[in-house]
Amino acid sequence: MIIYLAEYLSQYHSGFNVFQYITLRAVMAAITALVISFIVGPSMIRRLNRYRIGQVIRDDGPKSHLAKAGTPTMGGALILVAVAVTTLLWGRLDNRYVWVVLITTLLFGLVGWVDDYRKLVLNDPKGLPARSKYFWQSVIGLSVALYLFYTAQPLETQLVVPFFKNFSPQMGWLFVPFAYLMIVGFSNAVNLTDGLDGLAVMPTVLVCAALAFFAYVTGHAGFAKYLQIPYLAGVGEVSIFCTALVGAGLGFLWFNAYPAMVFMGDVGALALGAALGVVAVVVRQELVVLIMGGVFVVETASVILQVASYKLTGKRIFKMAPLHHHFELKGWPEPRVIVRFWIITVILVLVGLATLKLR
Repeated sequence: MIIYLAEYLSQYHSGFNVFQYITLRAVMAAITALVISFIVGPSMIRRLNRYRIGQVIRDDGPKSHLAKAGTPTMGGALILVAVAVTTLLWGRLDNRYVWVVLITTLLFGLVGWVDDYRKLVLNDPKGLPARSKYFWQSVIGLSVALYLFYTAQPLETQLVVPFFKNFSPQMGWLFVPFAYLMIVGFSNAVNLTDGLDGLAVMPTVLVCAALAFFAYVTGHAGFAKYLQIPYLAGVGEVSIFCTALVGAGLGFLWFNAYPAMVFMGDVGALALGAALGVVAVVVRQELVVLIMGGVFVVETASVILQVASYKLTGKRIFKMAPLHHHFELKGWPEPRVIVRFWIITVILVLVGLATLKLR
């Protein structure tokens, strides 16, 4: 929105042309989203407290979590508001990639909001039934995958394989289930990881910051050629969305850091995961995101292994799944689990970024 005003004003003063640069708008998007979070956050937390929209704690989990009962939840709406407003302010609204990633994120947030609302406001312990939740996630994820496939150029359906220069197989129609799995899979992976204060949001911020860089170089003809990655005109605008999410995520972490004043709930976790998945698909870096988001992948794998082991052998592999609860039950204090998972994510993000040159 601001870029169109700047384009109009540039006829009177050339200085307004500076807003044409994606890098400037990306930085401003991060700052804007952060400021919005700081401004809106306290009032949102007060309102959630007033309406007693508080977290329900499972009694079969770590006993240290029982004290968190009643902590305001659905705070992920704060992230979505900040991201949406900021993206509309600083992004180019004639860019289809911007609309795809933004709408996908908001729709998954809506599914999470319905689940949270039913659990916390209507006092339905089941919330949105698992089948219904997965159905709507699938409808959205498949619709997005089909849209991207039918509007794609040949380069947009190639699989970019890390560490290889000249190996980018054409997926063809397999792109659709692959994109679907990335979007829906990451949505649920972040949701599973969101069990400790700040555990999910900080890795999301770190991965999304790296994705902002990937989006920028993928949409820049010179950098894309130099780094030997597909050049996709217009995809650089997605970096605006990514940095908006980084700013909003850091703003939310201000209130969500241990001990948390607010939890994000499914409205935030499902949306953030979907955002990572759809951006990875758009910038053609799905395999790299699986590396950078390794914490989310391992957390999900721990749940799958736990369920499979118990059904097949009657024994559990972990003390409790997802994995972060296993370490808690082993005696790790919650802040230690959180910070160590953050450190692992930093390392994995650096490995992901290194794939641009190690080819």
